[in-house]
Amino acid sequence: MKKIGFSGTLDPITNGHMWVIGEARSIADEVIVFLSQNASKEPRFSAEERRAIVLESCAERHWDNVQVVIVKSDYTARVARRHGVDYLIRGIRTTADFDYENLIQQTNVEVIGGAKTLFVMPPRDLGSVSSSFVKALEGPVGWNWTTKKFVPGPAYRAWILRWLHQEWQSLFGTTQTGNATRPNTSEWFARLTGAQSYGGATRHYHNLDHLVHGLTEIRAWAANTHQSPRDADLVRAAFWFHDAQYEHDATATVSNEEASAQLWLSSGLEPDAARAQEVATLIRVTDHLQGSTLAHRLKESMLGVDLAILGQDEEVYGHYARGIRAEYAHVPDEPYRQHRTRVLEHLRGKAAAGTLFTEPWFAEQYSEAAVVNMTRELALLGSE
Repeated sequence: MKKIGFSGTLDPITNGHMWVIGEARSIADEVIVFLSQNASKEPRFSAEERRAIVLESCAERHWDNVQVVIVKSDYTARVARRHGVDYLIRGIRTTADFDYENLIQQTNVEVIGGAKTLFVMPPRDLGSVSSSFVKALEGPVGWNWTTKKFVPGPAYRAWILRWLHQEWQSLFGTTQTGNATRPNTSEWFARLTGAQSYGGATRHYHNLDHLVHGLTEIRAWAANTHQSPRDADLVRAAFWFHDAQYEHDATATVSNEEASAQLWLSSGLEPDAARAQEVATLIRVTDHLQGSTLAHRLKESMLGVDLAILGQDEEVYGHYARGIRAEYAHVPDEPYRQHRTRVLEHLRGKAAAGTLFTEPWFAEQYSEAAVVNMTRELALLGSE
């Protein structure tokens, strides 16, 4: 078969969609993805954004025989015929899917004279994956780690960048009076999420995932402990910048945390000098050397957010542990094992003693799981 088509809104494209496209590639020389632009829907991504995500997702798998056509105000099956496509391919997961798709197929062929439909059945692990399913995962603590399993990398990155941009705008989009845009907000967002900061290729843990996770932790903490919006925003601002500078430079004259605090102060994002200094202090408390000597009423909350990853479920903790090792890939195995063992034994001891999370909300949520997780990692390191 020369050409086959695949149609959908793809908002966002999922691993299930990618499987169907892969099946199409196995039976045709060329695959055309017909991307629906429906004025009655309010998609998360624009048609052009979705087109770029689909193409990038295919390019990531070296699928060079896939193109994307945006369909506006027309029947996809009819547009497909105009592009020389006689068959569309659809994935069906249930009998309900088949009944619906068969009705659409009959309409396509008998009413509008469009392309016919081939049906394929995805493997069991993709049987429940749909755009609606993955969109419904957004929100709770750890949602990003769960979502990551169901969408291709480019779709995931676009998704969390969109989420982060909404978070950023809610914090820095306007002045506190709400009647003026803060200076340079777009530039600073691009800088923090770009290649020189959390979006960097060598950021395997202190990256965009870490940023999303921490911000959702702050949401949960603020909601469950009835924090004032002012205090929650102080912690949010500090978390945005706390790992903005993260270098492995033994000759550096200041710590990464101090460099990040200085970067924050230079941003001008907070015109109130006293609040700006509060945020800088909260950034500095995440430095285990100078942080112990600093005081702030939100210090324990900030540390709880930063250390919350230690108390996540086994799968998420595994992401974290592998990410840390990747960030220190320049360190040989034995020195890394020795240093990591010392760190984990110290942190596990504090967790067991009830002093790792001194903010009650985080202590209740994560202390026990943190001990279990670190004990497991120590065993994998051969230290126990």
